[in-house]
Amino acid sequence: MTAREKQSKAKKKSDSKEKSNAQLTRQYLIESYKKVRDFSHTLAEPLEIEDYVVQSMPDVSPTKWHLAHTSWFFETFVLAKTIRSYKSPNPQYAYLFNSYYIQAGKRHNRPKRGLISRPTVEETYNYRNHVDESMIGLMESADEKLWSNLSPVIEIGIHHEQQHQELILTDIKHVLSENPLRPAYIAQMGSKSKNGGKTSKPPKNKTNSAWVEFDGGVHSIGHGGKGFGYDNEYPLHKVYLEPFSLKTSLVTNGEYMEFMGGGGYKTPELWLSEGWASVEENGWEAPYYWEKTGKNWQEFSLSGMKEINPSEPVSHLSYFEADAFARWSGARLPTEAEWEVAASDLPIEGNFAEDRKFHPKPLNGDSGGKALKQMYGDVWEWTSSPYVSYPGFKTLPGALGEYNGKFMCNQMVLRGGSCATSKSHIRKTYRNFFPPEARWQFMGLRLAKDAD
Repeated sequence: MTAREKQSKAKKKSDSKEKSNAQLTRQYLIESYKKVRDFSHTLAEPLEIEDYVVQSMPDVSPTKWHLAHTSWFFETFVLAKTIRSYKSPNPQYAYLFNSYYIQAGKRHNRPKRGLISRPTVEETYNYRNHVDESMIGLMESADEKLWSNLSPVIEIGIHHEQQHQELILTDIKHVLSENPLRPAYIAQMGSKSKNGGKTSKPPKNKTNSAWVEFDGGVHSIGHGGKGFGYDNEYPLHKVYLEPFSLKTSLVTNGEYMEFMGGGGYKTPELWLSEGWASVEENGWEAPYYWEKTGKNWQEFSLSGMKEINPSEPVSHLSYFEADAFARWSGARLPTEAEWEVAASDLPIEGNFAEDRKFHPKPLNGDSGGKALKQMYGDVWEWTSSPYVSYPGFKTLPGALGEYNGKFMCNQMVLRGGSCATSKSHIRKTYRNFFPPEARWQFMGLRLAKDAD
């Protein structure tokens, strides 16, 4: 065999391998698409038909809307741009189920999503089936050139749906909490019935959290380009950090109750000005979903009312509350750069949506030692970092450029995911963001301090 023949054979083998890898990527995305779309249906299974349409506050969207909006995303950014003959089941869905994509067209008023009684829930599922059939057909038949253009958008759509799966859970929690019957989404954690029976009294485990020190200096944070990442995670860049320390464990309910008992909500010097205004205006005296019965505190969970477990990570705190607790503790909140540097070598393990607990869990075993625990899952961790762009940040072209960039104002960054986040969705560079007064998400905190 000549050198030229060997080179030709090697090229064919390489081309075949590239084709195989492309096919694996295609198959992976198809399977990921099916899995994620099915999980949305799984999350909706415990609901009664009446639950699908309720909107309990402007920030909450009905479950039916989430199911339709995630289908609209694929319809708008993939099917309508690719298949000339594609037809939506109803052209008005583009108006009803757009969220904030101004370049994609006019939108229905967000606070009025709960008034959309039609399409029905059945028609919404038919809409999803219509989009799924068209999407799978397109993904299986697209040639390589078309696929190379489609696959990044499909991948964004898959992760976009996972974000809305988390919202399905947190939004329905708020919806059910507004019902005086305190109905449960699922029956678990010792609940006596689906309709919110009390749980057995939890054990009072003692926490033993320690400080872990980290070196200062120049560190790299941001997405390095391997695997999926949103535009706001780019680019990889360098930051300078002073030496710092993080607590090994999350702040617990028990620790937060000490803050409450120590006058935390009655001491204005602990609070930022806007935070104290929120305390006075809203009458805050405990985390969201906490209710006092006699001398004891209970909380509403997705399995109904339950006794406060002092060992569980405290959740449903605003940034203002997290910041005030940190001040009361003689510490501070970590910056997002500190959090990412500390998490850089840790495996992504924790209590995620796939575990179907949908509630923060206490630490298993001793919370001491010098290893960070519960960095992923359970609760999103507030940082002291405002949500702004990284140096060199560039928005995506077109309507998809509206996904993250235009919200970089008056929001704070959270890290690590929660018990309502999918494990396949989170990563160390993931930047969640919410206004500092938001409380209805699974939001908690971990203490930080400057190194001694």
